[in-house]
Amino acid sequence: MSVTVNGLDELKKLAGSDLGSSDWIEVTQDRIDTFADATGDHQWIHVDPERAAKGPFGAPIAHGYLTLSLFIPLFTELLDVQGVTTKVNYGLNKVRFPSPVKAGSRIRLTARLTEVEDVPGGVQIAVDGTIEIEGGTKPAAVLQSLSRFYV
Repeated sequence: MSVTVNGLDELKKLAGSDLGSSDWIEVTQDRIDTFADATGDHQWIHVDPERAAKGPFGAPIAHGYLTLSLFIPLFTELLDVQGVTTKVNYGLNKVRFPSPVKAGSRIRLTARLTEVEDVPGGVQIAVDGTIEIEGGTKPAAVLQSLSRFYV
């Protein structure tokens, strides 16, 4: 379920709020292969299902940075900031990949808006996110993302 705010003042009021969880999305082998083509990272653990089946995880796994890149489409399901002219990624304060995402697994994002602070021309938000694996005991990724919204 998405939270919609109109403008920076409404966004500031959300500081400290849980934003809930996104829908589940499947991380297919095709998505993994497309990411490998885009990045040039064709390590067998990602793109060779037969060899990966005999490897340490028993299946091909998504690149950690593929999992991380899915933060944005998952996050846009949770928070819609209207009344701004520009939305940009500012960076990450931390990120860890506690558990690999096997091809065919489903993931979702659970997030909390931890900080909203003024910057020249707008605000910067910090979001603590956990990318969960359906049925998993450990998350695929835990991170703190920084974004800026300008008026």
